[in-house]
Amino acid sequence: MKHKTHKGMSKRIRVTGTGKFMRRRSHRSHYKLAKGSGTWARLKRDVETSKGDSKKIRKLLG
Repeated sequence: MKHKTHKGMSKRIRVTGTGKFMRRRSHRSHYKLAKGSGTWARLKRDVETSKGDSKKIRKLLG
C-alpha cells in the first residue's frame, strides 16, 4: 500500500533543492512590539530542522 503524505507537516516544512528541511521559527504569533528589531529580523528567517527531527519529517513526508 502507498504511504500518504502527512498534510500538516507538508504545510509547515519547506524542502530545499539539496534536500534540507526548513522550518519557521517560533515566537512569531503575537507581542511583536515587545521584541526588538534585531530579534524580529532573526525570527523572520527560516532555519534548518535538527538532525533527529529531519528523520521523522522524512518519514512523514514519504
